[in-house]
Amino acid sequence: MSADPARLMRFVLEMRQAGVTAARVLAALERTSRTHYAPAHLEGLALDDVVLPIGHGQNMTKPSVIGRLVSALEVRADDVVLEIGTGSGFQTGVLSDLAHKVVSVERWRDIAADARGKFGRARLMRTYAHVGDGYLGWEDDAPYDRIVVNAALEDIPPALLEQLKPDGVLVAPIGERLIRYRNGAREDFGPVKFQPLERGVEDGAPEPPT
Repeated sequence: MSADPARLMRFVLEMRQAGVTAARVLAALERTSRTHYAPAHLEGLALDDVVLPIGHGQNMTKPSVIGRLVSALEVRADDVVLEIGTGSGFQTGVLSDLAHKVVSVERWRDIAADARGKFGRARLMRTYAHVGDGYLGWEDDAPYDRIVVNAALEDIPPALLEQLKPDGVLVAPIGERLIRYRNGAREDFGPVKFQPLERGVEDGAPEPPT
């Protein structure tokens, strides 16, 4: 389903107004259809800068917040990226537009399966959604050039630091601040609010639209 060009232009303008100014990130947000990843009954809200529920108490993050995370990550075309928290798959799609390979980890099996189907229909290459405990990362494809966490942490899990290349970049909400970790140093990118990272794996079951 292709977006109305005028509505898409307004979406990009809203991203700029929200502080997303990196040209590559804006282009990736524009090329990645949020409507494709939104729950079917909420497609009409997909191009609004709002949170959308996707089941199990999980949410589709506001696109302007995704823009902030991805901008801070500074993804390069040859990077291998680890994403913790696949969710709807929209951010994964944005990362796939920017990076060489994206490995995403989701604790809910049904959410991961739904995202994989959407990646297939979008014909994304070298983009994978695995079921696992995000706190442990995904060792099989380590080390990573970039790691992004879509849930609030008390501190960076040791496993993620071990799976990050020595010159790599990790972006995560630490408490209610967006933090970029690189070469042992931490930079504060301002306030952000995410649900806490939960441990373990959940089977889940399809939930009716609400």
